[in-house]
Amino acid sequence: MTERLLTIPEAARRLGIGTTLEYEKVGRGELPHVRLGHAVRVLRQALEARIDKDTVGPRETGTRT
Repeated sequence: MTERLLTIPEAARRLGIGTTLEYEKVGRGELPHVRLGHAVRVLRQALEARIDKDTVGPRETGTRT
């Protein structure tokens, strides 16, 4: 089960953000997490789903009018 959980620093590294911002995202409920005593763990699957959801495709090219 532990391979399914990431620490806040691990999750932040995967997102390319700082740990403070990651803690804020967890605190706002933007990312599912598990509390183990004082420790907070992010569900790997939830993080990957969030990345997939927030991924933006390439812009369509065309002429401006």
